Amino acid sequence: MRNVLITGAAARLGRAIAKELHGDHRIAIHYRSSTDAAHALANAFNAVRRDSAVALQSALDSADACADLARRAEEAWGGIDVLVNNASAFYPTPVGSATEEDWDQLVGSNLKAPFFLSQALAGSLARNGGCIVNMADIHAERPMPEHTIYCAAKAGLVMLTKSLALELSPRVRVNAVAPGAILWPEQETTNAAEKARIVQRIPLARTGSANDIARTVRFLTCNAPYINGQILAVDGGRNLTI
Repeated sequence: MRNVLITGAAARLGRAIAKELHGDHRIAIHYRSSTDAAHALANAFNAVRRDSAVALQSALDSADACADLARRAEEAWGGIDVLVNNASAFYPTPVGSATEEDWDQLVGSNLKAPFFLSQALAGSLARNGGCIVNMADIHAERPMPEHTIYCAAKAGLVMLTKSLALELSPRVRVNAVAPGAILWPEQETTNAAEKARIVQRIPLARTGSANDIARTVRFLTCNAPYINGQILAVDGGRNLTI
């Protein structure tokens, strides 16, 4: 049974990924501030299978914090075989109002933390032919209005995925999932008309679900031994019409 660290695993896509992988993996549930949700999920997993989950808190705001989380995750079961870099800040930063704090938060969560976690866990991942799955975005290639910093950070994550796939081969595979319209932002800044417009531009004419992403992560983790350095869009074809 393999050991998985999923960042931002207490809610939304991270939670769905954790549930999908828990059936045959041990799950280290990283959280930043969702303490109750993370521990409740770990307790639920452990009720199903003893000692199969642990909740670990970290702000992931520095290289040292990433190294510390990696160490604690490795100590839980003697190593980490799969890293899913899912934690992500997302909000608009219109040019003229963006701050250095916005830059640090968006680039930090979407690019800096994935790199330093990958670096800290590279040895553990390599021991058993492990893998990394990064959570990218279709807007890494096609920008979203007023989200310049976020899109730039995700574009960096795409290149990070490809670079790590080259550098960590042959012992560690590295791929990414690029979601399209899956879950609406928690801030609910998208009104009904805008949501309808987005859905209208999706060739499959509907949004996806968190389970679509979770099953894709499972595929890249468990059933894709010869896929490396790829960015897999899960967007109903939306990248064709953006």
